[in-house]
Amino acid sequence: MKNLHRKMIIVLVSLFSSLLVSCGSPGPGNRAVYLLLDTSGTYTKELAKAQAIMNYLLTTLDSGDSIAIAKIDSGSFSEKDIIAKVTFDIRPSTANDQKRLFKSKVDDFVKQVRFGSRNTDITGGIIQASDFVNETSAKEKYVLIFSDLEEDLQKGHIRDFPLDVQGINVVALNVTKLRQDNIDPRDYKKRLVDWKERVEQGGGYWRVVNDLERLDRLIVHR
Repeated sequence: MKNLHRKMIIVLVSLFSSLLVSCGSPGPGNRAVYLLLDTSGTYTKELAKAQAIMNYLLTTLDSGDSIAIAKIDSGSFSEKDIIAKVTFDIRPSTANDQKRLFKSKVDDFVKQVRFGSRNTDITGGIIQASDFVNETSAKEKYVLIFSDLEEDLQKGHIRDFPLDVQGINVVALNVTKLRQDNIDPRDYKKRLVDWKERVEQGGGYWRVVNDLERLDRLIVHR
């Protein structure tokens, strides 16, 4: 009888411990989102739309989820290109404070943008974004690219190599047409096809969302 009582206590202690662990840390269903902002040329005029996307993400993501926003720079990506990043706390009040601070940082950045970068290293941005979402060990990983997808590299920069985006959802947003696309619409289609091939060959999943009224299609809802 004593042995049975002892076994029951051990089982109860183990069960209670597992409950504490599950409540105190993010579960395996958490999500990580990295939004890349094209700030080159006239595309800076589109950044108000990027703020709407950010606001949607902040209302959708939960405790344990991670988000980062960075500008697509000329090259040599580093922490300086990240505008804001955060993993939301399990406490709702703290998570709400984190969301307000995150939004404030992005809003301040958009207000200050006057002249965009001369070049557009989209590949470099995707590499950094992939590193971020992979480091979170999230179940659902997203790299969102707010850009016309026209890569304009500095002289000597090499980006013609395979991407490693295994298991990552890569979503192109607000892919606007360039002036030359009006001359030959095939250029626009070719950009989309080329990026789709690079992402899928790298093990990722490719989507294009140009209708920003349908942001509910961006990430998986839990």
